[in-house]
This record gives sequence, structure tokens and C-alpha cells, in this order.
Amino acid sequence: MSQTKADIRKQLRRILAGMTDDDRRAKSRLACALLADSPEFRAARVVMIYLSLPTELDTSPLALRAWQEGKTVVAPRIGWDQRRLMPVEIASLHDPMSVGDFGVREPAQGAPLPVSMIDLVLVPGLGFTPAGHRIGRGMGFYDRFLSQSDFVGLACGLAFEDQVVQSLPVLDHDVRLGMLVTDRGIRRFSSNPIR
Repeated sequence: MSQTKADIRKQLRRILAGMTDDDRRAKSRLACALLADSPEFRAARVVMIYLSLPTELDTSPLALRAWQEGKTVVAPRIGWDQRRLMPVEIASLHDPMSVGDFGVREPAQGAPLPVSMIDLVLVPGLGFTPAGHRIGRGMGFYDRFLSQSDFVGLACGLAFEDQVVQSLPVLDHDVRLGMLVTDRGIRRFSSNPIR
């Protein structure tokens, strides 16, 4: 009998909670270094990061690298009423942030950037497959965001290798990633070039 999404989420949350802080930091550094040195990251002018939850891979090194290279960095502000993500430019990890529902940090101020300007979106998730599918936290925010017709960039999952599972239940509205980066390597799933 195949597992339900709820069972898979519970199992993946257990795996993430079982990692030590030192392990999480070391694996975050490895994954971020691999992505930062990739041609996809180097070519991107506008990068959308997620502001990591305590158990997630830390995206801070990628934000710092992006600013060092003169890139624009945006982070999602969550429109809970409309159930959508709005990309807002941040100039520092010390910009005013608010903590929304479920402990998610988001920019407290700033105007949304047009989705069409984003070259690379770092996509969080609880689990990922070697074929580019993901399971998130069950709200569908990233699937809705990535399926917008004006998004023409590259969707890149960023995770610990511990989060890679052989298969996941996939629904019609689930958006497949173009790329997955973990502490053990890069997997590419599409030839979608950055403009």
C-alpha cells in the first residue's frame, strides 16, 4: 500500500528534526556552495530565496553571495487571504522581517517585484525525488507561484540529500522543478535556460 502525503510529510519532518545543528550547518554550506558555483546561479540577475525555517537548509550564504555579485534578491511575502506568494526585494538579511503563520519569516515592507523579472527561484520542500518532484507543507503556495504564466525563470529545489526519496504521489497541479541541489550534488531536469 502506498503512503499518503500526510504520512510522507510526517516521516520527512521526523528526518529533519533528527538532524543536529552542526550537521544542518555543514550540509547547508555544501549545498549553497554547489549552487553558487553553478552556471544557473551565475547567470541569474534576480534570485528569489526562501527565508529558512530552523529545520530547513539555510539559504543565507546564497543571499550573501548574490549581493556580493550585484544580484537582486527577493524573498516571498505571503498573502494568506489570496493564498499566494509575492516576491519582495530585500537588501539585507537584517531588513525588517515579520513572522507570519507557521513561523514563516517574510519581508515586513517593500514593494512586490514582477514575477517575470525573476531568473531563479529557490524552492523549499519537505521531500524531493531524483526526477524533480517535491512535496511541500501542503498549502500549494509554490506550485501556484511557479505555474504563473509570467514566470519564465528556473525553479530550483534546495534540500538536504536526506530529504530525497525515490517517489512521491504527484498530482496534476504539482509543478516539476528544473533543478535540485543538495549537499551531495546537482540534478538537472530541464533545459530551461535562464534568459
